[in-house]
Amino acid sequence: MKNREWIGYLETMLKIRCFEEKIFELLGRDLIKGASHVYAGEEAVAVGACAAIKEDDYIASTHRGHGHCLAKGGKLPEMMAELCGRATGYCKGRGGSMHIADVKSGNLGATGIVGSNIPVATGAGLSVKLRGTEQVVLCFFGDGASNTGVFHESLNMAGSWTLPVIYICENNLYGMSSAVKRVCSVEDIAVRGKAYNMPSEVVDGMDILKVKEAVGRAVLRAREGKGPTLIECKTYRYYGHSRSDPKVYRTKEEEAEWKKKDPIETFKKKIFEEGAMTEEEIKNLEEEVKRQVDSAAEYALNSPFPSPDTLTDDVYA
Repeated sequence: MKNREWIGYLETMLKIRCFEEKIFELLGRDLIKGASHVYAGEEAVAVGACAAIKEDDYIASTHRGHGHCLAKGGKLPEMMAELCGRATGYCKGRGGSMHIADVKSGNLGATGIVGSNIPVATGAGLSVKLRGTEQVVLCFFGDGASNTGVFHESLNMAGSWTLPVIYICENNLYGMSSAVKRVCSVEDIAVRGKAYNMPSEVVDGMDILKVKEAVGRAVLRAREGKGPTLIECKTYRYYGHSRSDPKVYRTKEEEAEWKKKDPIETFKKKIFEEGAMTEEEIKNLEEEVKRQVDSAAEYALNSPFPSPDTLTDDVYA
């Protein structure tokens, strides 16, 4: 059982990495318009966290949300089509990179406004409590979002009302080009949970099993009606904030040190050492994932753009 689960985790992390690399390629060819914030390097957080919940649980995502969507069961063709602005995408090409949502799978959506998904997740947690189900909500956000007002307001509400929300801070050390140590009053963002009477912990965000274990504990606590948890995952994004970011604010040496802890490479080694897969099987899996991503890109680029006749569809007012 463990072997099958681990292979599944590796496959999903590979899909996220390969998908993001393809996105960066398409951005360079100007086949994707607008901004796109890739998730490469942070795969262990999304996959580890989503491995600890059930299909009917919820997630609320961020502007760097491709990995969350895939980890929650998102389909490569529909995701690629959405980023390419095509009518076959999850949001009919209207949302693009920063606004992918798939409510049917429990993905309440990404948002381009830093921190604005935090009150959405909190509201979903209130809905769960009022309906009396045992569902939980995972709320992903970056280190920069922990300095927004809605972060503190939402955690205060969740702590006061014991809502079943797990707040997951993906601390990749930089909010755009600002180092977290320059803009945060504390070394560990997790300690802020104490102000709202919720347990909190710092986790190695480059280790998928450690993330799953920490989120699993928080999920169990939430299902038992004991309320929210704040988890800070220390991780690292390999690319810049967006495609226009030259990354002059960090050193090549720092990047190299973090890549030594690459979540995919270290997990591949663990899987091999545990005898779950051979080197050849891992290579074959990588090649299969690449084929799937290439096929998704072909599907997206051959899909139609939304018709002008549908301009006012899905507009509420």
